[in-house]
Amino acid sequence: MGLQIRVTAPSFRSSAQIALPEDADLEKSLPDHEEFSSSKDHPPHKSSRRRISLITILLSDAALLGLVLYLFVHFNIFDFPFPSKPSPLPSFVVDGIKQCKINARGPPSPKPFTKHRKYSDRFVEGTGAVWLKNATLWTGEDDGEEVLRGVGVLLDGGVIRKIGSEEELQAFVKGDVEELELDGAWVTPGIVDLHSHMGNDPSPELRGTADTNSLKSAILPWLRSLDGVNTHNEAYNLSIAGGITTMLVLPGSAGNIGGQAFVFKPRWTYENTPQAMQVDPPFVIGSDDGGWERTESWRHIKHACGENPSRVFGNTRMDSAHDFRRAYDEGRQLKLAQDRWCEDPEKQTEPFPNNDWEVLADVIRGNVKVNIHCYETTDLNSMVRISNEFKFPIAAFHHAHETYLVPDLLKQAYGPVPPAVAIFATNARYKREAYRGSEYAPKILADNGLSVIMKSDHPVLDSRYLIFEAAQAHHYGLNFSQALGSVTTHSAKAMGMDHRLGYIREGYDADIVVWDSFPLTLGATPKQTYIDGIPQIIKPAIVSKPAEAQEISPAGKWDKEAAEALAARGDPDLRPKKQAANVVFEGVAAIYLPMMEVEALNKGDRVVITNGEVSCVGECLVSSKDDYELVNLKGGALTQGLISVGSYLGLIEIRQEKATHDGSAYDPVSGGDELIDGLLVRGVDGAQFGGKDELIAYRAGVTAGVGFPIVSGGASGSLFAGLSFAFSTSGAHPLAKGAILNPAAALHLALDNSKISTSTKIGILRRLLQGKVEEETEVTEALQKVAKGELRLVVDVNKADIIAALVRLKKEVAPKMKLTLLGAAESWMLAEELAEENIGVVVTRPRSFPATWDSRRIVPGLPLSNHSLASYLADAGVLVGLGIEEEWEARNTRLEAAWTYANSPSVFTKSDALSLVSKNLEELLGLEDGVKARAESKSWVAWEGDVFGFEGRVKAIRAQGADHVDMI
Repeated sequence: MGLQIRVTAPSFRSSAQIALPEDADLEKSLPDHEEFSSSKDHPPHKSSRRRISLITILLSDAALLGLVLYLFVHFNIFDFPFPSKPSPLPSFVVDGIKQCKINARGPPSPKPFTKHRKYSDRFVEGTGAVWLKNATLWTGEDDGEEVLRGVGVLLDGGVIRKIGSEEELQAFVKGDVEELELDGAWVTPGIVDLHSHMGNDPSPELRGTADTNSLKSAILPWLRSLDGVNTHNEAYNLSIAGGITTMLVLPGSAGNIGGQAFVFKPRWTYENTPQAMQVDPPFVIGSDDGGWERTESWRHIKHACGENPSRVFGNTRMDSAHDFRRAYDEGRQLKLAQDRWCEDPEKQTEPFPNNDWEVLADVIRGNVKVNIHCYETTDLNSMVRISNEFKFPIAAFHHAHETYLVPDLLKQAYGPVPPAVAIFATNARYKREAYRGSEYAPKILADNGLSVIMKSDHPVLDSRYLIFEAAQAHHYGLNFSQALGSVTTHSAKAMGMDHRLGYIREGYDADIVVWDSFPLTLGATPKQTYIDGIPQIIKPAIVSKPAEAQEISPAGKWDKEAAEALAARGDPDLRPKKQAANVVFEGVAAIYLPMMEVEALNKGDRVVITNGEVSCVGECLVSSKDDYELVNLKGGALTQGLISVGSYLGLIEIRQEKATHDGSAYDPVSGGDELIDGLLVRGVDGAQFGGKDELIAYRAGVTAGVGFPIVSGGASGSLFAGLSFAFSTSGAHPLAKGAILNPAAALHLALDNSKISTSTKIGILRRLLQGKVEEETEVTEALQKVAKGELRLVVDVNKADIIAALVRLKKEVAPKMKLTLLGAAESWMLAEELAEENIGVVVTRPRSFPATWDSRRIVPGLPLSNHSLASYLADAGVLVGLGIEEEWEARNTRLEAAWTYANSPSVFTKSDALSLVSKNLEELLGLEDGVKARAESKSWVAWEGDVFGFEGRVKAIRAQGADHVDMI
C-alpha cells in the first residue's frame, strides 16, 4: 500500500492528497503547476503571465523544498520510498514462530550416514583407530543374509570408516592404527535393546534408586525416563560384556502412559551424566545462550494396557481405553490450538499454546515412536482402534504374547508400516495375559511379514544375554538372518536409529561386537565390544571354541508344533500322545546314565529298550516278532532325566494369579494359634500337577522337579519354609503311579533381610540344633534330625556374611549336619571354607547378576572373568548343582548345563555338566535319602542331535519307574 502524504501550500485554495506508491518518482508525482494557473474566462496579460509563471515556479520550488524537508524529518528520506522498519515482535511471538516451524517440518526422516562421515558426534578426542583384520562380518545388509568372510573393518573417528580386503584397507589407512588379527572371528553390529529399564531400575535394586514407575496417575505423558537415569549401575558394564551398545530406556508399565523414553549408550562418558549417554536426543541444551532446544530426532513414549494398570490403579480395560481416549483428545485439542495459532502468528496476543499434553500432540503429528506394553488380543485390538481414531502410528507392541495368534490385526494399525513386535523367546505364563505365549511366535510373526524384535525388559531378563533370546528364537524356527536382525537392524529401525546404528556400514557408529563363536551358538560370548570405536572390555577372558561353533547353525524345524499352537489358540495339549514299551535307538553317539556311561559309541551300535529299561547296547539284535519303535538319534545321546529346583514349580501355575497357588506356608517362628504352634509344613500336601510349565519342562527333558513350601517374604520374614518334595513333571495327579518321587526330601529355610533380623534367625536355628527347646514339636524334631545328619538342610541365602554365619554354626554346633546353600550368589568368597565343611551349593542363577544388595558381589563369567560361579566353586572342590528362579525357566535346564560346559571346559567334562542338573542335585537336595531307587528304574531321556548344542531335541523319555517310553 502506498504512503499517504498531505501537502498544503498558501497559494492553493484546496489541499491535494498525493498517493505515493513505493516505487514512485517524486518529481512525476507532483501535479503540473499549469493546471492550477490557467483561466479560460480571463486570460492574463503576457507580462503578467511571466510574473505569475515566475511566482508559480518559486512557489512550486518552495513547496517541493518543504516537502523534502518534511519527508527528511518525519520519514528519513534515505529509506524512502520503503516503509519504516516494524516494531520488534514480542518475544513470545518469536518463540512461537520457532515452534510453528518445528511443527511444520513433519516427522523425522534422517538420511542414513554414508562413507563421507568421518567423525561421530560422540567421538572422544584421543581415541585411536583400530583395524580389525580377517573378520567374518554379518553386516545386516540384504535383509540380514549378507556375510563377508576374510575382510577387515577400520574404526576411526567413532565411526566405521572402511570395510574391505587387506589390500583395500592398507591403501586407505593413514597414520597410526592398532591392528588386531581376528582369525575369522564373527563380527556383528552392536546389540540394540528396544526395551530396557537400565538406569531407571539400577542394580543392585535399592529403594533409593527405584525410579521405573510413578504412581501419581495412570496417565503421565509428561514424565521423562531421562530424569530418572542413574549413572551408578552395576549392570552397565555387565551388559556391555554381552554386546549391548544401545538401549531404549522406557518408563515402567504401572500406568497406561508411563512417560517419555530416551535412547542411551551404556558406556561411561567423560561428563559422567545421563544426557552425555544419549544418542540423537530430541532435546538439547542450547549451545549459544542455553535454553532447551528441539532437535530433528525422534521422540519416544511408553504406553501400557491390560493387567498392570488394573493391578496398580484398579482400572478395568474399559477404564484404560477411556483414559487413553481422554488423554489423546487433550493432545488433539492442543494440536488444533497450535495449528490455529500458527496460521497468523504475528497477530497473536497470547503465547504459543503449550501444556503437559504437548507430547501427545506430537504423537498425532507423527513425531513420536509409540511403544506399547500389550499382551492379549483384546488389548491389542483396543490399541489398534485408538491408533486409527487419533491417527497415530505404533512403533512396536512389547511383550505381545498373543500377537502370533492375530498377525493381521497388527496390520490394521494406523499408518503405512505395521507395528514391530518386541517379545521374549520363552519367558511366559507368569501372569494370565502371558499364559498363551509360545516359543514359536517369532517364526510365525516373521512368516506373516511382521518385524520381530527380541528384547530384555532389563532387569526382568539380564540384557547382557539378549543374544540368547535371539538364539532361542532361531532354535524354534526363526532363520538366522531374522534372528540376528531381531537384536540389531530390526530394533534400530523401530527405534528410529537405523540411519546410524544396527548395521556394519561405512559411516555408521563404530558399535561393533567380536564374538568367540557364531553369535546364535549356545554360549556365544563377546571377545570385545566397541562403542563409538572405544574397546570396552579390559583384558577380556576368552575360551577357545571348537570349529563347529563357528558355523552358521540351521533354524530348528518345529512346523508341526507351531501349527498345533495356532490351532489350539495358544493352548495346545502338551501331554505325550504316543507311548511305546520297546524302542531301538540308532545313531547314538554317547550314553550318560547312572549304570552306564559311554562317551563314544561305535558307528552302527544300537541301544535297545525293553519295557522301558535299557536291555542292550552295541551290536544288538531284536526279534522281528517283537513290536519295537525304531528311532534314529542322528548323533544324539541318552542321558539321565534332568531335575529342576529353585522355583515354585509344582506349587504354582500362574505366578501373578493367587488363585493358582498353594499359598504361603505358615512360619512357626511368627507364632500363631495353639493348634498350629510348632507345625512343620510339608510341601507335598500342596502339590499340583498337569501345569503348563511342568509339561513343557518334561518335553524338554526335565523329568523331576523339587518343590518346597512357598515362603512369604517382606515384612513377615519367614524363616521356615518346610519340607520339600520331589515329583514327576509328567504326573497326572498326586496319587498317580510315580507322581511323588520323595514326599519329604529336605528341610528348607530362608535367610534374608526382613522384619526378623538375620542374627535372630541364626540364634533360633542355633538353639534348635542344640536341642535346648524343651517342648517337642514337628519343628524341633526335624531340627534334631538335621543336627544328626539324618535330614538335609537347604538354606536359601546369597550374602557371603550370612553364609559365613552358617559355616560357623555347622562347625560349632552341628558338624554332622548336611548343609546345602540355595542361590548362594556370593558363596565364591568362601569357596575354600565350604569345601572344607562339605557344604554344597545349588546356583539358582547360573549366569550371575547383582540383582539385590545381598547378591551384588558376583563372579561375572566370560569375558569379565575366566570362571562362572559354578566353575569357581567346583574348581575349589565344592559339590555344585544348577537351579532356576522362576517356573518358566525349567525348560532351559539342559541349556544352562550345556552353556556351563561350553564356557568352562577346563573344569567340567560333558558328564560333569549333566551331573550339575541331575546326579549332583539328588545328593544336594536329599532326593534319595530314604527312597532308594534301582539305577535301572531311573528316568532317562533320548536326545536327537548334540545334547550340548541348540540342535539337541528330545525324542523319547522314560519317567522314573515307568514301564513305557513317552515318544515326543
